[in-house]
Order: sequence, then structure tokens, then C-alpha cells
Amino acid sequence: MNTKKAVDVALFGRMLADLPDKNADAAAQVAHPISTHALRERQYDFYTAVDDLKPQDNAGADMLGTVEFASATMYRYAAIDLQKLLDNLQGDRELLGKGLRAFLYASIFAAPTGKQNTFAAHNLPALMVQVVRTNASPRNLANAFEKGVVAERGSGYLKPSIEALADEMKWQNGVFGDAGQARFIAREGAAEVFGTEMPSVDALIEGTVAAAMSALEQ
Repeated sequence: MNTKKAVDVALFGRMLADLPDKNADAAAQVAHPISTHALRERQYDFYTAVDDLKPQDNAGADMLGTVEFASATMYRYAAIDLQKLLDNLQGDRELLGKGLRAFLYASIFAAPTGKQNTFAAHNLPALMVQVVRTNASPRNLANAFEKGVVAERGSGYLKPSIEALADEMKWQNGVFGDAGQARFIAREGAAEVFGTEMPSVDALIEGTVAAAMSALEQ
């Protein structure tokens, strides 16, 4: 019940109707992932379920059916109010650094657990962009895909998705200002608007955490 050292409560909040004094407003916001393009084709996984203990004269499938599935290039977005997180942690900057680091690693490596034995969807991101801004509103780049990207003949959706993100970020930075301290990792070429290219996930996250801690000092 003590929220002072509960990083998960500090990040995602808590509401207890019978104990309002224990409520906490979330410091983190996580958007639902969206596909960057129109979904044009669905696949069907046929399955059967068999009772191995049935008598030989009554052997056969007890259930059969299909599960629909599809694959898409996804855009995921999350934002953290650093000052709110610090307030939720009662000013504990060391704990904030640990919590922020854990959140950033999870944002890259965490994956849904449902249906993993069926689909093994352990796809890691091909583009990671992290931005630290001071006194600026969060900026979701989902408008880049208001019109889904189109793959050129013989190519995929990754390159046009990255280009669309870069165009949206460039436009937002130009109109709203405060580009912040941006860092990125990309599997293939990316625009300068994404900031400084980092060699590894560890370097990306450590650079972001350092920038965040520095921003809190201002």
C-alpha cells in the first residue's frame, strides 16, 4: 500500500474507490500499437484437438477449426512525465533512474504472451527512437499513418514507414519547436531528425536516462 517505493504504481497509477488517499495518478502513457499500412490479407491456421484416451473404435478429432491471423509493421508509442514520476516516487531520483531504465528496456523487449506457442511472435523493433524534452507536450507520431504507407514492388513496409515517421517528426519539430534530445537505432537508413544514432540498445537507453536525469535538474 506504500506507493513511495512502488515503481509500477508510480508509472501506471492506481485507483482504490474505498481508499482514495492511496490513489496515484500515472506518470506513463502507453498507446495501442497500430499498423502503418492497410491490412490486405489474412491467414488461417487450421487446428485439431484429439482425445488420446478414446477407445480405438471411436478414435478421431474432438474439435477442429481455424484461427485467423495476420502480420503487419506496427508503430508503438509511449510517453513518461518525468516530473510526475519523480513526485510519485517522493523525490527519489535513484529509484526514478532504475524505474525509467526498466521501462525503456521493457518498451523494446516486452512482447504479448498470448498465442506465443502457436505463432512465436518474438519480433524485435527495427527502429527505436527516444526523445527527452523539457517543458514540452508529448508528441505521438501516429498521424504519419493517417494514410497507410504503400510498399513498392518487391519491397516491404519498413522503409516507407520510417520515411513517413521522419516526415511527421520533422513537421512537428518545425511547427511546435523544441526538438529535444533525440537518439535512435535503425535497421536501415533513417533521417537526421531522429537525432544521434546509437550503436546498441544499452547505449541508447543509457543516453536517454542520462538526458532525463539532466533535464530534471533544470
